[in-house]
Order: sequence, then C-alpha cells, then structure tokens
Amino acid sequence: MKIQMIRRDSSSRLAMVGAPVLALGLACCTSLILFALLGKPAGTALFALLLKPFLSWYSFSEVLLKMAPLLIIAQGLAIGFRANIFNIGAEGQFIIGAICASALPVWYPDGAFPFMLPAMILAGALGGMLYAMIAAALRTRFGASEILVTLMLSLIAVQVLNYLLLGPWKDPRGFNFPQSVMFPDNALLPLLFEGTRTNISLIFALVASVLAHLLMQNHFVGYQLRTAGLAPRAAHYAGFNAPRMIWLCLALGGLAAGIAGASEVAGPLGQLQRSVPSGYGYAAIIVAYMGGLRPLGIVVSSFLISVIYIGGDSATVSAGLPVAAVEVFQGLLLVFYLLTFTLIRFRIAFSQKGAA
Repeated sequence: MKIQMIRRDSSSRLAMVGAPVLALGLACCTSLILFALLGKPAGTALFALLLKPFLSWYSFSEVLLKMAPLLIIAQGLAIGFRANIFNIGAEGQFIIGAICASALPVWYPDGAFPFMLPAMILAGALGGMLYAMIAAALRTRFGASEILVTLMLSLIAVQVLNYLLLGPWKDPRGFNFPQSVMFPDNALLPLLFEGTRTNISLIFALVASVLAHLLMQNHFVGYQLRTAGLAPRAAHYAGFNAPRMIWLCLALGGLAAGIAGASEVAGPLGQLQRSVPSGYGYAAIIVAYMGGLRPLGIVVSSFLISVIYIGGDSATVSAGLPVAAVEVFQGLLLVFYLLTFTLIRFRIAFSQKGAA
C-alpha cells in the first residue's frame, strides 16, 4: 500500500477553530498518562497546570505578565513564518534588546537622562531589529540559512550578556552577583494594576497585534508576504522583491523581540540580569503556530501558553512535577496541533503500489 497526502480544496472554519481545542484535549490525555507513569497525582497536576492560575487575582495577573512578551514576539515571528522566512533566533534578539535598553540606566543610574523610558524602548527595538538584520544580510548576500544564522546569533547574544554582567556593567555594590545596578524609577514601566507586576507592556503587545492584523490583511505588503508563503513561484513571476521581504520580515521579528526585551528589564526585573534569557523567544514559536500564524489566534494561544507557564510553577510545588514535565506538555501541545492542522489541510489516500 502506498500512502499519499493530498491537499484539500478547502478547509472549514469550524475545523480550523477546533484544531487547537482538540490538540489541547489530546495533550491533556497524554499528559495524564505520563504523570501517572511518573508516580505523580495526575489529576492534581493537571488541575494545577490549567486551572489554578485562575483561582487568585495575583496568579491571573502573572499570566498577563507572561503573556505580554510571548504575544509581541510571536506576532513579529508569525509575519515572517507566513512568508516562509524562519527567524528562530528571537531569543537572541530579545537579549540584545534588553542589553541596549539597559545601557541608558546603567550609564545614568541617577535617572538624569531625559525621556529615559521612551529612549529605552526605542533602543531595545533598534537593537533587536539590527541584530536580526545580520541574518537578513547574510541570507540575501550569501544565501545563508536564516534558521541557522539566527539560532547561532542567539548563542552569541548570551555570551555578550555574560561579558557585560561579569565585567563593565557589573554592579560594584551587588555583592559580586552578575547583575547591573537597579534601574531608577523613571526607567521602569508603569503598572497596569496596583498590587501586581503587570505593566503596560501588555498594551504594547495588544497594539502590536492590531498592527500585525492591519499589515497582513489590509496592506499590499501583507498580500505580498502571504503570496510568497503560499505560492513562491507566483510571487516570483509577479515580480515581488524577495530580498526586500526577507529584510522586512527579519527586521519586524527583531523589532518585536527587542521591544519585549526592553520591557522585561524595565518591568519585572528592574535591572539587567543573567536570567534575561528566559526562553520567551523559543516559546513564542509555539505560540505563533498554535495561533495558526493569525494575529487573533496568537492572542489566544499566548494566553494559553502563559497559563501553562504559571500553572507549571504551581504543579511543580503541589504535585511534585519536574520542570521538564511542563516543557513536555508544551511540546505535546504543539505536536498535536501540527498533527490536527495537517489532517485538516490534507487528506490521506491509500493506493496499491505500481498502480497506474
């Protein structure tokens, strides 16, 4: 028997909406089995993972805090993914954005620099964008894979961070910890809700979502990017500028990651630390695909992954789950989503080998 995957002529909207719901259900069922095999209380673990974040206002506010960087990075990445330009190094661009934003409060610890906070966000955005454009230059000039280049640049960004925090930017009064000075008040993002850590970076992310929707649905550039992803040959024959699209997609992905990095050090961290590489850049890839690479879907998926982040912290305490088990749940969620999404777009056909 020969198995073929044949693309369907069309996919129902109900099936597209139901795919992530089915993926979540399958991930939950599989995780229950895995948790039981680990000898952990499976029901307690799953309850803590998915429902406990909603039981207190502070836990829910932490979900919103986690959602902001995931959402803004995923929106930037999804634009490139839809054009078949794969920026896998948002983590490095996030780190460089955090470093560039931190330069101002490190150099002006008394907060004397005018317009400190807007300048930090701008510096972070430019830093992330320029770092991503290194990959764009290598892709367009030498044909280097942006996947490998952006991934390796992330490793370099970590080493730059280590150098700064163990060297010139190390706080002399920080008891030898690898961290910068604490940022002054005018270098910190305002809080959205009193008594929580949720700040206005969530508003940045929601605005970015609206802009991403307008770009991809209402602008000719968005049409070009969608066409390049769906029908590369048609885009070529239509005369679309491929190098320009590469530069644009990587620049937007880096810009979004840089803003997220700046918001992280100006928000919950309040200084530059070695904990800045938090995995947001990699988790945002899952968020983008779980959202179907659509701005509205990404808003929903970023919220779901944020719930899993906060619920995972609870599950490690209340059910004794290892941290890796939470990461496995995220991986299962992505795998099952890609599986269900594939079956929506394609149908399986069986035929006899050698048949005409």
